[in-house]
Amino acid sequence: MAAVTASRRDEPVTVLTATAAFGLLLGWATYGLHGTTPLLDRVTNSVSTWIIWTAAAGALIRARPLAVWGGASMMLATCVGYYTASALGHTFGAGGLGTAAVWSAAGLAGGPLLGWAGWTVRRGRTHLRAVAGAVIATVVLGEALWMGLALHHWGEAAAFLAAGALITALLTGYLARAGADRYWLCAVLAPVGGFAFYLAEKGILDGLLGSV
Repeated sequence: MAAVTASRRDEPVTVLTATAAFGLLLGWATYGLHGTTPLLDRVTNSVSTWIIWTAAAGALIRARPLAVWGGASMMLATCVGYYTASALGHTFGAGGLGTAAVWSAAGLAGGPLLGWAGWTVRRGRTHLRAVAGAVIATVVLGEALWMGLALHHWGEAAAFLAAGALITALLTGYLARAGADRYWLCAVLAPVGGFAFYLAEKGILDGLLGSV
């Protein structure tokens, strides 16, 4: 019975349906929590929130290809959930369609990477586990830099920087305890990746959003 249950859980339709359903709920919830408190407003209006959950979903999926596809499914569904809630809440403005398209494209590009990263941290066998851990922490650290250097929201930047450092430490510690090859690469690469993410977000994503 346990083998049958595990087999059904790992079926592509089951995995993709579950990740899409969770993505819809996540997108809807992040929109609904806007403006409730300053802390929740910042946390829910953050790409890091979506990405951390996508990596967590990847870690829960047994098969690597399904983790990759599940990441794409979840990120796209999160965008759909968020902008559907926005439309129903009458905050979907004239430029909303273009913005939704940009974020959906970003989700389709980043979702598979984060799904792979979550799977690799938990189930990988080479030094890529450390690289995958750095990928996850990179997003939080990069967003901290963007909040501080681009938006000048220094208090929020400090909070995200602390969260990114904590995630990096926790992932590095987990990989060390698991005996991962070159586990220390996670701590080394995460800050470098964070700066690269900041440059990409500022130079590419902001440019695309400004053109729609």
